Amino acid sequence: MDQEIGLEIEKRGYLGGGFRFFNLQDTQTMKFEPHYHEFCKIVLFISGNVTYFIEGIGYTLKPGDILLLNQYAIHKTVIDGTVPYKRKIIWFQPESLHKFNEENCNLLQCFSLASQHKCNLLRLSFSMQQRMQGLFEQMNESSEKQGFGSEVLRTSLLLQMLVYLNRAAEQIPDELAYVDREYDETIDQVIAYIDANLTDELTIDKLAFRFFLSKYYLMRKFKYYTGYSIHRYVLHKRLLAANQLLKKGKPVMNACLESGFHDYANFTRAFKKMYGCSPKQCHT
Repeated sequence: MDQEIGLEIEKRGYLGGGFRFFNLQDTQTMKFEPHYHEFCKIVLFISGNVTYFIEGIGYTLKPGDILLLNQYAIHKTVIDGTVPYKRKIIWFQPESLHKFNEENCNLLQCFSLASQHKCNLLRLSFSMQQRMQGLFEQMNESSEKQGFGSEVLRTSLLLQMLVYLNRAAEQIPDELAYVDREYDETIDQVIAYIDANLTDELTIDKLAFRFFLSKYYLMRKFKYYTGYSIHRYVLHKRLLAANQLLKKGKPVMNACLESGFHDYANFTRAFKKMYGCSPKQCHT
């Protein structure tokens, strides 16, 4: 797996700190390539015919739906442009919220629950939808009109959103986690196995044998749900893992081996292609 590099830089968006707000609309049929962000993302869906794939699970969205995307979550969007795709989006650095957390109030818990339960969609009650849409409208207005305390106001609005989203994530019944969700249990198991065993040899043949699948069926299904070939997905996840180890102060060679690479030259080459700098340059 280490011999081929075949990886383009797939990080999208830049957020130096704090958060940003977007009010977006697309009117063309399109399919966004799979990508990730180095920040958290909240999406309020307004209108459109859209399927949003996050880590191999597809969500068919309805107006008022909220999507929670954690750092590094691989996602793609398939859009039918016959209906305008409207959404409001917030990007934020999770580290910027740590100072607001308390012992029994972790504002990022809803993102952890989304990852843990493999459900990134929140379908809120009507009253909660109204509340959230009001907060997003205030955020939009505050972003368009700068004035005294604008940054403080936007921060307070984001904190309110996260409090309500965490309450909703705790209260939604389990059966609602599966509404309008396109999901393949075997592919989900393959993804979970890859994520938990990055240091193993994760060839297509070995994965197909382990999960009793034809390798061609596995390749086709995996590509459909993730947008990635298995090789690219494994390489991508290893590089993300290596980058996290380097951020924690691990020596480059240790990060290379502990993230599943067995060839240092291939590791540094792939890392530079994905991040635009060598492991040493990025973390010195």
